[in-house]
Amino acid sequence: MPEPSRQPSDAQPTAQQEKLRLAARRKRLMEDTDRLLSLATDLKAQVDKSSTTKRFSVDEIKKAGEIEKLAHRVKQQLKG
Repeated sequence: MPEPSRQPSDAQPTAQQEKLRLAARRKRLMEDTDRLLSLATDLKAQVDKSSTTKRFSVDEIKKAGEIEKLAHRVKQQLKG
């Protein structure tokens, strides 16, 4: 039996679809890196204020965990 003919939209994304996908990916990456910078800056300020204590607060530990997760997500986005 002959194969049914495929239209270009079925086989591969069009150039326009690819352009939109890349633009959306770049937007997510920009948003995530902005958030990452904000979290890291906030954490540094908190640590600087509490530099006299020997332990970190629960908030500081949670923020560090959030930074770690976000950094991992950014790394995965950069890999493609």
